[in-house]
Amino acid sequence: MVEPLVVEAADATDSTKNVSAALATATCALLGVAPSVEAQESVWEVDAALLYYGESDRVTAVEGVFSAKKDFGDEHIFSGKLVLDSLTGASATGAVPQNSIQTFTRPSGNGQYQISAGETPLDDTFKDTRLQLEAQWTQPIWNDYRVSSGVHFSKEYDYLSLAANGSLAKDFNQKNTTLSAGVSLAFDTIDPEGGRPFAFSEMVIDQGQFSDEAAYRVAFDATRQSGSDSKTIVDLLFGVTQVINRKMLMQFNYGYSVSNGYQTDPFKVLSLVDTLGQTQSLLYENRPEKRTRHSIYWQTKFATSLGVSDVSYRYATDNWDINSHTIDTRFRIKLSNNSYIQPHLRYYQQSAANLYRPFLLEGAELLQYASADYRLGEMTTYTLGLKYGMTLSSDNELAFRLEYYQQTPENSGFAAPGILQQQDLYPSLSAVIAQVSYSF
Repeated sequence: MVEPLVVEAADATDSTKNVSAALATATCALLGVAPSVEAQESVWEVDAALLYYGESDRVTAVEGVFSAKKDFGDEHIFSGKLVLDSLTGASATGAVPQNSIQTFTRPSGNGQYQISAGETPLDDTFKDTRLQLEAQWTQPIWNDYRVSSGVHFSKEYDYLSLAANGSLAKDFNQKNTTLSAGVSLAFDTIDPEGGRPFAFSEMVIDQGQFSDEAAYRVAFDATRQSGSDSKTIVDLLFGVTQVINRKMLMQFNYGYSVSNGYQTDPFKVLSLVDTLGQTQSLLYENRPEKRTRHSIYWQTKFATSLGVSDVSYRYATDNWDINSHTIDTRFRIKLSNNSYIQPHLRYYQQSAANLYRPFLLEGAELLQYASADYRLGEMTTYTLGLKYGMTLSSDNELAFRLEYYQQTPENSGFAAPGILQQQDLYPSLSAVIAQVSYSF
């Protein structure tokens, strides 16, 4: 079944998270067992799913996923995926709340909006549609060796991602042990609405000081860089899977990723405040052009008389000093010959990036890099859910999933000056996730 996951801070600003996922899927596919009877008979295996994700007073997403897989004989397997999602709602700008009304310029430079006193500044014009296509081919090449290769395409209104991946796996120990290695290369292009702001340039707000619209536009354009920018990402993944016994399967992966290029979020700002905590200006953020990540992943699947448990742990770290821990557990319980339930619990915790600042203090030394994006701050999240699936008379499967997501940002040691002590600088976020899927 297709089960999209909520993506936390360490990857939230990286649209190529889908490329990394595709590479992991490709490599892990080579870590499996012999193909099923259905696959040997060249039957298409198709999954279709519709997902709803809704945050309280913020972002709402609707995503449709269609994937298909077929064995054309001798384990020559093709798989493909089509994803279409739409996001709307309000997105946090990074600015801090104040005791008075605040005015912001929209990212396009066309128009302004106001935020009430005591409210977290959100840009309510957030809207995006994304189309994602993936294709993968897997086949044996010689005794106990298999290869897989694939391509990825993802397009948003201001973001384009193209990628290719390949992986190799070898079986040992009567196919009870498998070693694998994979690589992915992605090239992303970003051309944001309104252009890319210069690092730490001040947001231009029309408060009557401009003689006309043309004068305002000249001032706004002076804060922007011309043209688009790009980023390249290289992902490496090394894995080993081991059949422990008839009831247990274990897998270990090590991942290495290097991103080079434009990594700044052009829509995020920082509040420059005085010693009283009052905002003096709004500055556009700046992030390093290189990011290196390491991750270690362990997963165990174990069959019992009640059902199948699936437990995994991931540790990730990067040169931005974000360290994260993820524990994910699922337990599929058989209710009858044609139905099951699957409780799900996920825990995620991360430290703040070294460039994270909830605000900038006037008169302090200007940093080379800084971002107030809460996704780069310290946080803890929980996901609690339940899935129910049933096998229909046609042997097709219908499943329903409902989950609750809670995100709690935390202060990583910043003292709030003046009136900011009265404001909620780290508001929590909750969301509901609902999905219906059909496999045939």
